[in-house]
Amino acid sequence: MNTSTIDIGYMALAAGYLLLIIPILLILYYRVKLLKNLLVSILRMTVQLLLVGFYLQFIFQLNLWWLNLLWLLVMVVAADLSIIHSAGVTVQKFIFPLFVAVLAGTAIPLAFFLCVILQLPYLFEAQYFIPIAGMIMGNCLRASIIGLSDFFHSIHKEEKAYQLLLAQGASLQEAVLPYIRRAYQAALNPTIASMATIGLVALPGMMTGIIMGGASPMTAIKYQIAIMIAIFVGTALTVLLSIRLSRPGSFTAYGTLDPAIFAEKPA
Repeated sequence: MNTSTIDIGYMALAAGYLLLIIPILLILYYRVKLLKNLLVSILRMTVQLLLVGFYLQFIFQLNLWWLNLLWLLVMVVAADLSIIHSAGVTVQKFIFPLFVAVLAGTAIPLAFFLCVILQLPYLFEAQYFIPIAGMIMGNCLRASIIGLSDFFHSIHKEEKAYQLLLAQGASLQEAVLPYIRRAYQAALNPTIASMATIGLVALPGMMTGIIMGGASPMTAIKYQIAIMIAIFVGTALTVLLSIRLSRPGSFTAYGTLDPAIFAEKPA
């Protein structure tokens, strides 16, 4: 088995962009209003990944615990802002609760993965610490967007039914419980579905990367099983913490939803 990874030259990478001609032609032909967003997204992806690639090379070489931890905190802040923007809520109300939720939801399964599963002698080993944290956090981010958006927007859309529960004597905790259940289910369903079909429908990125790096398929499979468990645990923690920690500042003294939490008034 070849134990080295084939590098991609910059000219070869540039040639890879030619493949985008196919979807661009389809978008133009059907006059789908996505071309501008597509081009901006491709440009942002390229610049961001190249900058991160150069920076990570620097971090990997130094391999300092405080620098690796600082990078994790930067990732958490970036994830927080992305969740807030995508869920349509305000920064002032959600930045701190989401910071705690994402940090806890990432750090707990990450520490278990590194200490118990990989049994690393150095917890902050950059080669493992940063990529695994990124995989866990990326999935936590997507699930939190679904969970938060579903929770708050469902209460807003069903305002009369929600207020009826309060009028009938339900406490805030009792009134929001059905919405927490529904939001939690909506947020976790994609990860559960992914676990149910992984390996049959598609080979996941981590497994593919390890195989292309020269490891045996069985080693790659064991890594993938472990990371999927860590991802699900992190997702389950982050979504619930996001809702529970943001709840105290999101409702008025009368138990009604505070309209100030929304960045724009929802329909």
